[in-house]
Amino acid sequence: MYAQLIMFVCTKYYAIMRTTLDLPNELIKAAMEISGAKTKSQVIKEALEDMIARNKRAKLLTFRGKIDLNIDLDTLRDR
Repeated sequence: MYAQLIMFVCTKYYAIMRTTLDLPNELIKAAMEISGAKTKSQVIKEALEDMIARNKRAKLLTFRGKIDLNIDLDTLRDR
């Protein structure tokens, strides 16, 4: 059985958006229990934020070994 979820998404960059989703009830319930979210909208918002954060971290890992971090602050500050 799928639950029909109508949610409002609001972030600091985008306007509120109304969206209708068909999601499995068991999946939503499990995610709410694991995350401690009180509403369906909250659990979806947290899941989206987590996915974005994981992707940003993965992109940062592509810079591994490409940036020289041997910085001497005294030299940079002309001391």
